[in-house]
Amino acid sequence: MQILGAVLSFEFPADAVLSRHFRENRELGHRDRGFIAETVYAVLRRLRWLRRLAGEDATPRKLLLAWFARGEGWPMRNFEGLASATERDWVASVKAATLDEGSLAERADLPDWLAERLLGTFDEAGVLALAQGLNRAAPLDLRANVLKLDRDALLARLREEGIAAEPGALSPQAVRLVGKPALQKHPLFLDGSFEVQDEGSQLLGLLVQPRRGELVIDFCAGAGGKTLQLGAMMRSSGRLYAFDVSEKRLAKLKPRMARSGLSNVHPVLIAHENDAKVKRMVGKADRVLVDAPCTGLGTLRRNPDLKWRQSPAAVDEMVAKQTAILAAAARLVRPGGRLVYATCSLLAEENDAVVDAFLAAHPQFRSLSAQEVLHKQGVMLETGERLRLLPHLHDTDGFFAAVLERVADA
Repeated sequence: MQILGAVLSFEFPADAVLSRHFRENRELGHRDRGFIAETVYAVLRRLRWLRRLAGEDATPRKLLLAWFARGEGWPMRNFEGLASATERDWVASVKAATLDEGSLAERADLPDWLAERLLGTFDEAGVLALAQGLNRAAPLDLRANVLKLDRDALLARLREEGIAAEPGALSPQAVRLVGKPALQKHPLFLDGSFEVQDEGSQLLGLLVQPRRGELVIDFCAGAGGKTLQLGAMMRSSGRLYAFDVSEKRLAKLKPRMARSGLSNVHPVLIAHENDAKVKRMVGKADRVLVDAPCTGLGTLRRNPDLKWRQSPAAVDEMVAKQTAILAAAARLVRPGGRLVYATCSLLAEENDAVVDAFLAAHPQFRSLSAQEVLHKQGVMLETGERLRLLPHLHDTDGFFAAVLERVADA
C-alpha cells in the first residue's frame, strides 16, 4: 500500500520508488521483493479496469484488494485476517461485479489520448492485441558478450547450474530465461560474459552492423547497453564513442566496460547535440547509432507507469528533440557510412514521421532495408524496410528503427 500510494502520485518513475523502498528495507528477501514489484506493476498495467471495479477514487488499499480478488482470483478465505468484515463484504461485491464493455481505451487499459493516437497505426482489434501484449510482464533476456563466449556456451553454462534458459528466437546473441533468477552476483555476470538486454534491443546493434577497426558513435549511449554490444561486435578494435548528456548515466557505463573486457570504448559527456566535441567528429564516422530519447511507450511491459505519466505535450517535446538530435548525428557520418535511427516508442509521430522529415530535408541520405540487413546476418525476420517490433507479435519490447546510408558521391 505504501509503495503503491507513492507510485500513484506519478512524481517519480515506479522503478525508482521501488528501488528506494528496497534500499531502505534491506530485510526484504528476493521473493518478497519480487511479489511487491510484480503486484505494483500489475496494478499499474490494469489501472483503468481496477478503477472501474473499485471506483475512480479508490485508495491504494482498495485497488490492491480488487487486484487480488479479480486479477489474481484469490478465494474469499485468503482475505480473512487481511481485511475487515466490512472490507470482505466489499471484496465479495467486487468479485461479483460485471462491467459494461467500456470504451476502447478502457478495454485496452490506456489513457484516452494514447488509444486515439494508436488508432492512427492500428485498427481497434490491433490496439487491443497490442495492449494485451503490453499488459504482460516482460521476460528476462540476456545478451552473450561475444568477445568472451558465444550464445551456445552461455546457454550450456547456465543449464549446467540448473538455470532454465532457451536461445532467443530473434537475436543470435540472445538467451531467454525461464523465470527471473537473481543474477547480479553470478560469476558470468561479474566477469562480463553476459549483460541483461531485451532481445529486441539487441537487433538494433545488428542493424548498425559495426566492423572491426571502424569509427563508430553511439550518439545517445545512456548507461551503455548497446555500446557494449557494438564494442563486442567490433572485437574491441577501432574506436567506439559513447556520447551522452548525462554524467550519471555515463558513470554507470564505466564499471560495465571494465567487466566486459572492452578497450575501444570512449565515453564522452556532451552538453547538447551541437557540442564542440560532437562537431570535431563531423564526416568521420563509419556508423552512427541514434537510439533517441522518446516517450518509451514500447517498454510498458517493464515500465507500465509511463502510459499514465506521458502526455500529448510530452510527445511534441520529444519529436522536436528527436528531429534536432538526428540532424546533428547525421553530420558525423562519412560518405558511404551508415546512420541508424531507433526509438522504443510505438507512435508514428516519433518514428516514421521523424525519419520521413529527415530524408526530405537531407537528400544525401537514402533508406536501406532493415529486413535485408538482418537477413544477411541470419536473422530471418520479416520487417519490411523499417524495423517494427511489437510485444504481442515478437515478445520483445516495442522498437522502431530505420537504417539510412549517406550516399558516397553526395
